[in-house]
Amino acid sequence: MTTLQSVPDHGTHPASGSTVSSFKATSRAETREQLSTATYDLLVIGGGILGISTAWHAAQSGLRVALVDAGDFAGATSSASSKLLHGGLRYLQTGAVKLVAENHFERRAVSRQVAPHLANPLTFYLPVYKGGPHGAAKLGAGVFAYSALSAFGDGVGHLLSPAKAAADVPELRTDNLKAVAVYGDDQMNDARMALMTVRATVEAGATVLNHAEVTGLRFTRGRVTGAELKDRTDGTEFGVDARLVLNATGPWVDHLRRMEDPEAAPSIRLSKGAHLVLKRTSPWKAALATPIDKYRITFALPWEDMLLLGTTDEEYEGDPGDVAVNEKDITQILDEAAFSIRDQQLSRDLITYSFAGLRVLPGGPGDTSKAKRETVVTEGRGGMLSVAGGKWTTFRHIGRTVMHKLATLPGRPLAEDMEPIAQLPKKLPLPGIANPNAVAHRLLVDGGTPGPRMAADTARHLATHYGSLSFDIARLASEDPALAERVHPDAPEIWAQVVYARDHEWAETADDVLRRRTTLTIRGLATDEIRGKVEDLLGKK
Repeated sequence: MTTLQSVPDHGTHPASGSTVSSFKATSRAETREQLSTATYDLLVIGGGILGISTAWHAAQSGLRVALVDAGDFAGATSSASSKLLHGGLRYLQTGAVKLVAENHFERRAVSRQVAPHLANPLTFYLPVYKGGPHGAAKLGAGVFAYSALSAFGDGVGHLLSPAKAAADVPELRTDNLKAVAVYGDDQMNDARMALMTVRATVEAGATVLNHAEVTGLRFTRGRVTGAELKDRTDGTEFGVDARLVLNATGPWVDHLRRMEDPEAAPSIRLSKGAHLVLKRTSPWKAALATPIDKYRITFALPWEDMLLLGTTDEEYEGDPGDVAVNEKDITQILDEAAFSIRDQQLSRDLITYSFAGLRVLPGGPGDTSKAKRETVVTEGRGGMLSVAGGKWTTFRHIGRTVMHKLATLPGRPLAEDMEPIAQLPKKLPLPGIANPNAVAHRLLVDGGTPGPRMAADTARHLATHYGSLSFDIARLASEDPALAERVHPDAPEIWAQVVYARDHEWAETADDVLRRRTTLTIRGLATDEIRGKVEDLLGKK
């Protein structure tokens, strides 16, 4: 198995003539050697998007950075979101105008400058039913204000007739439908966005390793100065020394804090968010955001040729590793979706997958649905920093926030060695940045040379999940016709993506490939036969 650390090579793709890049791979053993022999400025424990973003910004600033995770990158909460980059329409109800404007700024930066190849605009219809929690005038004014806070970059929020909305979303319930409010946000494949950010982190100089579990912390005169780790793939034990350790373990943040200080009081609470994925019974040209009560909205999102329904929001007190969708969640999601969606689209037979994630919220009383999605940075008794909370949309901002904290710690231990955060590039793009339409066109024209022409849905899928890195995958497929075959006839993915995930995206297990680097599990297509073939390919490195 290989993991990838060094700066990219640059070459020319033989089919398209375009410049492509690929990492020089190092083995897990070599990566462990790097981790165990160097002293890092910053060790980030936790490979969710908060830890990844912080490691990315820290590496950009010139610090020597290591990033480890007990599971896969984005293996928990960060790949169990609603897949949205959004300003937070519901925050307007609480008067958080500045927050919505800041969210919009970050959303638009990511979707327009940082990762236009990984995000796409999505129109939302907000149906107003007779007897519903909000009136048409209120929602019309709300979506107008919402679009104004985005400088009308996604159009002007307005009201739409029920007939026009039903033409765009045939499964929309029209009984007692008075009006439909319209606004714009963006969506993404969260696991792919996270993986591209890991790649950016490595390109910036960081050393990363997934499936590396922290079994203990290292201390020097009472200060946390590293961690003991165990490679879950083969049981190898090793350690990492660091001047500063950042705990970015999400739902497990208090578990690690108790390694530092057994008396550490709980700092967070957890909220479970469940989602269902269904096959679509008709085309959807817009998403639905349906008010359930004064504070909650249920989403129906056309995503990856499927329909994503959710989410729930209830306090969770169990083991974070055991979080799962149960019958109560399924019933609640389908019942709430039925407010605005016809029954034929909500048949349980259409469900291909379900998933649940845990929101990390500041500790305290009250309904989790009303709790602020804010980021909290704390320093423990042994000097370990812990970061928790936040939301996907503002992942870059969270990275900058943590870097500011690092620069202003008492004694300023890292300040002299790091570039000031204000001097870093404001909108540094993620790897593969390109116009996905242009990439898809190029793949269709010559991406299969000299083999058979690439299918249109595969070309589009590659372009919107890898950007210009798609040409690396096309090259693999052209060199080996077996890799140009579909993994499953009902999905756009090809076998070249599995090899690419193995050699360039840190995939170690079948789940790494099928759940996060491709959409096969979410489509309900990860059969035993396919899992076996994936495991065989993973074992050939």
